[in-house]
Amino acid sequence: MTPERQIDDWLGRLASERQASPHTVSGYRRDLAKLLRFMQDNQVASFDALDANRMRTFVATEHRGSKGREGLAPKSLQRLLSSCRSLFRQLTREGQLSHDPMLGVRGPKVRRKLPQVLDVDEASALVETDSGGKLAVRDRAMLELFYSSGLRLSELVGLHWLDLDLDGGEVRVLGKGSKTRIVPVGRHAVTALRALGAEEGMVAESAVFRGRGGAPINPRTIQLRMKTLALQQGIPKHIHPHLLRHTFASHMLESSGDLRAVQELLGHADIATTQIYTHLDFQHLSKVYDAAHPRAKSKP
Repeated sequence: MTPERQIDDWLGRLASERQASPHTVSGYRRDLAKLLRFMQDNQVASFDALDANRMRTFVATEHRGSKGREGLAPKSLQRLLSSCRSLFRQLTREGQLSHDPMLGVRGPKVRRKLPQVLDVDEASALVETDSGGKLAVRDRAMLELFYSSGLRLSELVGLHWLDLDLDGGEVRVLGKGSKTRIVPVGRHAVTALRALGAEEGMVAESAVFRGRGGAPINPRTIQLRMKTLALQQGIPKHIHPHLLRHTFASHMLESSGDLRAVQELLGHADIATTQIYTHLDFQHLSKVYDAAHPRAKSKP
């Protein structure tokens, strides 16, 4: 079987058996196309002919770039190598590959950037924005729910009224990998959602946030709307839906100190993903310490 066919078969199974999203499958396909191009340029006919040395050459080539093509940044290289590892691991497991060419291959280290967050006052100013006009009720419900429950943009777009239990203050969310989780909804978000339902109707099968013709709102519309509202409030930060998710996580951890609970609320499969917020929390504690402790204050 050709490498192209092996990749197509694997991606097809990812989509059908593991319910990987089209976005995820598309990302894998783009990454693995780079590997196929490298193999063609170096006259490598099969994955079995790859080894750790050749894969290191592949990494170096992608990092360096070539004529007319920029090299990949460390973070993009790590994602590329993750795609290759996933493919080779599965082919080895199925006996289609005699060895894993990625064993011992590492990409460049990635400096982990802490996600930017809003402070409590900035978050309150944003979600309490009265945008005016016919979109005001929708905007308020959207922002309150983002900050209240830490939803991803795709999760909010895919929400239907039947997913909400406003009396119980809960929402059922379909997250990554088609995994469902139940997340609390704060009282301000419940109030805003009730107002939206009263205005537009709470038809069980209908999307909560609708665009033209009653279809789910376009994600790009939400992104642009949030940017506009932030400018109106004079918030000097790049505002986007995931920023409110980061803010939710940071404020929850700051208040509770319960990393495992925050992991469950965010729907992270690996707690290591959630641990980034412990660094944010430590930054907050450091500022408090520097401001309050007599031995921490600098000499005049």
